[in-house]
Amino acid sequence: MIFYLYSFLISFIVAIFTTPILILVAKKYDIIDHPKTPVKTHRVATPYLGGLAIFFGFVTSLFIIRYITNFPTGTLRSLRGIIIGATFIIIVGLIDDLKTIGFKVKFLWQIVVAIILINFDIRIKFIQPQYLADILTIVWVVGIINAINIIDIMNGLASGISFIAAMTFLFIALPTEEIYVNLAAVSLAGGIFGFIKYNFPKAKIFMGDTGSMFLGFVLSALSLGTSYTKINDVALYSPILILGIPIFDTFYVMYLRFRKGKSPFLGSKDHFALRLEVVGLSRKNVVIFIWLISIILSFAAFVISRVQLLVAIVIYAIILALAIFGGWKLSKIKME
Repeated sequence: MIFYLYSFLISFIVAIFTTPILILVAKKYDIIDHPKTPVKTHRVATPYLGGLAIFFGFVTSLFIIRYITNFPTGTLRSLRGIIIGATFIIIVGLIDDLKTIGFKVKFLWQIVVAIILINFDIRIKFIQPQYLADILTIVWVVGIINAINIIDIMNGLASGISFIAAMTFLFIALPTEEIYVNLAAVSLAGGIFGFIKYNFPKAKIFMGDTGSMFLGFVLSALSLGTSYTKINDVALYSPILILGIPIFDTFYVMYLRFRKGKSPFLGSKDHFALRLEVVGLSRKNVVIFIWLISIILSFAAFVISRVQLLVAIVIYAIILALAIFGGWKLSKIKME
């Protein structure tokens, strides 16, 4: 257990010290997010290399822990798969931040990193035949990568939700599940915790697509690494709750864009977080409020993993009803 604390602290320290350096680098080379388009939600030009700080903390932590411990071969192989895939997606995100690439190219590389996970046996395992499970694995990984990317619209929002999700995967997986899930989850959480100091309103740096796609990739990998429960089968769907905020916002925004006859791949201000701001909440309060919802959903996922089938189904039904009702109420808010 002590190694999980070491993993968190190493990642945290690396991230909190590299983030200011990346701010200086971004300013020097004009790697700045300028609010030039109507869909931009910030008002001040802001550096956006923050995702690299989380990545550096994550990878450094895993490498150091690897060489001071003696983990099973399976754990090392799984971590290797996550690191390889994460490196690919970081490069794609960085290129997109420096020189915007089309969504088709990003989708292609997201499929590639999903296939990397499958080749390291990080995949959906409760569905047969295997080829169908692998297809759904790709859909899941690509979907979560883009969901985290879509929710990254306010300072501290995506990073905070990702921190909560990583810690939830850790707590659900402890103490007997796949060790690689525990190590990767706690290392990711440490990196985010070091970065979020500079990302919370008013942010000094953004994570950019570099960070949001990296977080989405690792979280999707973590979600595939645990059985969640031996008490009831529906707990297998707990990741949908743990990542419920970005999943909800993705479908919500896509629905509203379709209803307006717009492409779901083009930016807009239909996000439910922005609608909460229009109601009168400050951005800081919107972010904190959504963090609280994420914590509640994650706690619900934890409870579902430990209760009988009927209770779990009731919890799912209540959350689904509240999500539909909340989405309907929010859709009544007029946006500019």
